[in-house]
Amino acid sequence: MISSKLRERRKALGLTLEELAARIGTSKQTIHRYENGQISNIPPEKVEALAEALRTTPAALMGWQGAGEERPQIPTKRLPLLGRIACGAPIFAVSEYGSFCTPYADIDADFCLAACGDSMIGARIFDGDIVFIRAQDTVENGEIAAVAIGDEATLKRVYFYPEKNKLILSPENPKYEPLVFIGEELNSVKILGKAVAYQSRLL
Repeated sequence: MISSKLRERRKALGLTLEELAARIGTSKQTIHRYENGQISNIPPEKVEALAEALRTTPAALMGWQGAGEERPQIPTKRLPLLGRIACGAPIFAVSEYGSFCTPYADIDADFCLAACGDSMIGARIFDGDIVFIRAQDTVENGEIAAVAIGDEATLKRVYFYPEKNKLILSPENPKYEPLVFIGEELNSVKILGKAVAYQSRLL
């Protein structure tokens, strides 16, 4: 039965409910319902995502005969999930203390954030996606960054023009206007890091 195999495989890899949920872009509660059998008719695309996250095959999770061998172990690392970041108007970055994501080790990031809003949909970053951030205080023009504005934070493309002492934070959705900072207004803005990857939420 997939519920018991899912639980056994997750525990064998040392993953928490939260970590597995973050890998496939769903909630801890949903994973719990999968494992206790409350949701038994799991859609095929979800089974594939779970198999990928657990480094095995859909056949092995489903318990079919001739399931084959497990996939080779792929190195992962543990990153703190610091909270939510706005893809729209800036919002307060709510810390999710004790929460972590476990991406593959080749993602060069220091922490991750959960996207909130729709201003970056042109960059394929949607509400609920996990965005992996490499900590740095500058980025190249046109790169996407997590940016603190006072006590708030947002995710935008950054364009800085030092000769004009001007910073533009540009959305990837035409219904939003760019955020523009000039002169002393720049003192309230700080780049937290560059967005290097994202993990889409499964619908």
